[in-house]
Order: sequence, then C-alpha cells, then structure tokens
Amino acid sequence: MTIKIYSTPTCVYCKMAKEFFKKNNIQYEEYNVAEDEKARAELVEKSHQLGVPVIDVGGKIMVGFNESELKKALGL
Repeated sequence: MTIKIYSTPTCVYCKMAKEFFKKNNIQYEEYNVAEDEKARAELVEKSHQLGVPVIDVGGKIMVGFNESELKKALGL
C-alpha cells in the first residue's frame, strides 16, 4: 500500500502526521506543495481544497491529521 502526504514545511499538523508515521515505522512519500506545483495540483484534485496535510492511504484521502482515522485506515 502506498502512503503519500502532501504538506508544507510550516504546517504543525503535517509534522504531527509525519511523527506518527515515524513512531509506527510506516514508510511514506512526502510532497512539499509549497514548492512542487505538480504535487499541489494533485492535492487539489484529490481533496478539492488547498488545506494540508492531505494523506493518501492507498487511495483513501484524509484531510488533516486525525490519529484515530489514520490508525483505522492503516489497520493499526
């Protein structure tokens, strides 16, 4: 399963999500939408907004960092 996080360097919730991934030894791909226009377009296409983080867990899109939802999506 591929996990992607669309984030910005200054986003507190993005940092929390990435810490969660590290703590649980979960591999993920990170896209900095502040610098990457292609990733920003993908973010908008998937979430229909510009807010971050947007987390894509095997095609399930989550906006924001919700630890319980993320655990459920990852089967933790």
